[in-house]
Amino acid sequence: MDWGTELWDQFEVIERHTQWGLDLLDRYVKFVKERTEVEQAYAKQLRNLVKKYLPKRPAKDDPESKFSQQQSFVQILQEVNDFAGQRELVAENLSVHVCLELAKYSQEMKQERKMHFQEGRRAQQQLESGFKQLENSKRKFERDCREAEKAAQTAERLDQDINATKADVEKAKQQAHLRSHMAEESKNEYAAQLQRFNRDQAHFYFSQMPQIFDKLQDMDERRATHLGAGYGLLSEAELQVLPIITKCLEGMKVAAAAVDSKNDSQVLIELNKSGFARPGDVEFEDFSQPMNRAHSDSSLGTPSDGRPELRGPGRSRAKRWPFGKKNKTVVTEDFSHLLPELQRKRLQQQLEEHNRELQKEIDQREALKKMKDVYEKTPQMGDPTSLEPQIAETLNNIERLKLEVQKYEAWLAEAESRVLSNRGDSLNRHTRPPDPPASAPPDSSSSSNSGSQENKESSEEPPLEEGQDTPIYTEFDEDFEESASPIGHCVAIYHFEGSSEGTISMAEGEDLSLMEEDKGDGWTRVRRKQGGEGYVPTSYLRVTLN
Repeated sequence: MDWGTELWDQFEVIERHTQWGLDLLDRYVKFVKERTEVEQAYAKQLRNLVKKYLPKRPAKDDPESKFSQQQSFVQILQEVNDFAGQRELVAENLSVHVCLELAKYSQEMKQERKMHFQEGRRAQQQLESGFKQLENSKRKFERDCREAEKAAQTAERLDQDINATKADVEKAKQQAHLRSHMAEESKNEYAAQLQRFNRDQAHFYFSQMPQIFDKLQDMDERRATHLGAGYGLLSEAELQVLPIITKCLEGMKVAAAAVDSKNDSQVLIELNKSGFARPGDVEFEDFSQPMNRAHSDSSLGTPSDGRPELRGPGRSRAKRWPFGKKNKTVVTEDFSHLLPELQRKRLQQQLEEHNRELQKEIDQREALKKMKDVYEKTPQMGDPTSLEPQIAETLNNIERLKLEVQKYEAWLAEAESRVLSNRGDSLNRHTRPPDPPASAPPDSSSSSNSGSQENKESSEEPPLEEGQDTPIYTEFDEDFEESASPIGHCVAIYHFEGSSEGTISMAEGEDLSLMEEDKGDGWTRVRRKQGGEGYVPTSYLRVTLN
């Protein structure tokens, strides 16, 4: 079924329908264009939102970036940013493959429709012109027939009139004959015109207009097919980015599952722990006794200024209040807050890093000087004076880094001398049995000793308590190698509670594997048989090397 056969008399209907189809095509193009504007605005707002909430500082300088919660949030922001990029891609595909192409196609369809209807109107005008000619010849034939009949009646009446002359009768008969001849010619012309019009009308309704209507039908069907494909592009643009959007959403789920509350708690400990031991009991100071006791008769010593000095674990007051503002570990630039061996390692690292930066600035200065020489020899390649600010900046950086290197070299030399002196003290300390800690119960054999001997022993501080003024900072710069082989074994002489990270607890009499000897800082790395590895005080061990 086609329009030319079924809608041969619905010219106006076809005209309205084809115009409606083109209007629908334009409406869809306008809809997609506004849709792309929505997508672009959405993507822009998402990017601005991500930019607003992204951390302002680099991850290496931001301590909060170590928490899994922050890492997951940053990952979610990155996924949202990628999602915004996919929305921009959807907008671009719709703009190129739908708006531009369909708008161009709509213009082509309008031109084709205009051409077909112009052709149809010309055919219709020709048919109407032929019909007018037919009507004119018909009226002329009708008029000539009436006049011929009238002339015949006049000639007959004169012929029967006895009073009429012969000349009048002959003239009337000639006039009737002429009118009859003219009517016959009008009849023949009318017949020919009617035959011609019927032929043109048949061609118009059975050939010419059906062809035009069929062309319009084909055009409209092509337009509908193209519009349907445009409808499909709307979903196709979404389906193309759907795998990546799915990955973005899966990445958000992975980021949400990566939040580890236990690990974040441990990170908070590692970032903010002071390493100080909690204060012990404050000893009673008896001011009711006016006399000064001997140093060996009491745990209260009398310094040169006459004021008693607390001994034991309760003498440090700097870290007594956990919620006070002063309860913070002061991290110094020379790492003096660390143990001597760790201080030396950190200073070596900083010195190497500054030396690399210094060499980098020196190389850059040499490159700038060579470039300046080239510019001086070949002025058309550049202006030598434009490099002066950069050369001056590199010179300033070199001088600054040289001072930094000298400063760290001095600190390193001082730390190495401290490590060597500590190693000497450690060797002397290991030649005698270590003193028990203040919290250890007195040995049963010590009860038979004299009172003066007990007082003397009680006035000596345990090796661990000697270091309580300096916090045990636990920033160990290398992880324990679980696969390392022990270099000996040792026995715990005293109980030790490893409360700081990097240390490990041990019970009195416990057998331990020796993993690393004392490097002069008073700590030895050991491994427990039931698992776990860390540092313990060297003076609490009896060591046997393999």
